[in-house]
Amino acid sequence: MGFKDHFWGHAQSYAAARPQYPDELFTFLANACAERSLAWDCGTGNGQAARSLMAYFKRVIATDASEQQIAQATPSDNIDYAVMRAEAPSLEEATVDLVVVAQALHWFDVGGFFAGVDRVLKKQGILAVWSYGLHQVDAEVDAIVHHLYQQILGDYWPPERCLVERGYEDIQFPYAAIDAPDIELEVNWSLDQLLAYLMSWSAVQRYMLALDENPLQLVTDELTRVWGAAATKKVSWPVTLYVGRK
Repeated sequence: MGFKDHFWGHAQSYAAARPQYPDELFTFLANACAERSLAWDCGTGNGQAARSLMAYFKRVIATDASEQQIAQATPSDNIDYAVMRAEAPSLEEATVDLVVVAQALHWFDVGGFFAGVDRVLKKQGILAVWSYGLHQVDAEVDAIVHHLYQQILGDYWPPERCLVERGYEDIQFPYAAIDAPDIELEVNWSLDQLLAYLMSWSAVQRYMLALDENPLQLVTDELTRVWGAAATKKVSWPVTLYVGRK
């Protein structure tokens, strides 16, 4: 299966607009590992998860098949960034303590990726995969965003997006799951920040390429009206999290 880069044209805006993962997630993952020598962040995008992992592991390898995404990653002394297919990791056998995939598994050839994970992960090593779907603000804002997501952009979402919508329930993970905390992403954003996040959606970019117009123009006035005078509002995403031990 060939690599389809859905973010090649807006890697910079993607890096700026995405919410941060909570520290409690990485504390839990680090504590679950018997050793903390090497973590592999696969599908790293702009290095968001890798930058959190570097506080816990001696070395982090952060890979992505997209050259544009890697170009936006922030350098660090103990993070090695590389352009690499998830299904063909050029890592040594049984050397990795933790493999993480943040909001990216649905873009992979899952079987090929899991085979590579099993080769490079140490015995008792940890595989952690998570994703998040539609965010929540309040009833009025959510209704407009749902209309954008389903009615306006429905035909422009890649088919892999369905895996996220179903919480990865169709994927058979390779290791027995271990107990993990409930995780939620939460930020306080202005309307401009929310609109920047919506612009980072792959379906928005596909719509613009196909029709040469910005679909957010169809909802911005209504979003502005229901947002009201609030400087910021709480925006949250429930996270689907799988953690398994080899």
